Amino acid sequence: MKVQTFAVGALFTNCYVVSCEKTREALLIDPGFDTEAEAKKIFTYINENSLRVKFIVNTHGHPDHSCGNGLAKKNTEAPILIHELDAVMLGGVGKAVSQAFGFKDFSPMADVLLRHGDLVEFGEEKLRVLHTPGHSPGSISLLGKNLIFTGDTLFAGSVGRTDLPGGSYRDLMRSIKERIAILPEHFVVYPGHGPATTIGTEKRVNPFMQESM
Repeated sequence: MKVQTFAVGALFTNCYVVSCEKTREALLIDPGFDTEAEAKKIFTYINENSLRVKFIVNTHGHPDHSCGNGLAKKNTEAPILIHELDAVMLGGVGKAVSQAFGFKDFSPMADVLLRHGDLVEFGEEKLRVLHTPGHSPGSISLLGKNLIFTGDTLFAGSVGRTDLPGGSYRDLMRSIKERIAILPEHFVVYPGHGPATTIGTEKRVNPFMQESM
């Protein structure tokens, strides 16, 4: 599994292109780009590496992670996937929220609604959906063989905010304790913002991870 990271948008959201190196099928995770010019470098990477995007996956519905869904779908014809509890943040509601926060674009409705335990398969690779609410009701993490994409649940040295509508600090701490802190220390963490890290590093230096244990 190959992971390529692009920091996009005003909030420097991590947009990931995750691909199966054998079949060239790929996922586009959290396309938070807000302009075609910004998205061009990502689609150039996809085209230059002969990748076929099978799914567009949102770790949650906030516009800095989903506002590029429409443009991504237009360019790849891939379906949009999001957890069922955050699906309401897309479509018409998403447009209003995006405009309120100054985003130029917004996401159409999702094509597939995810639940805890679902598998997102691409080529010979697969990621398991972990429902990790707290930052939002439908926040998810995507678990692979030795890595996890945590969205805005866990960052290097910190966690996602819980003061937005639907957020819950209690739920966030439970998600980290029950879904993330139990993983082996060598697992690589790819967060929604900021640098990648590992489970072991976060157990040693992240006060929120320590609080959850």
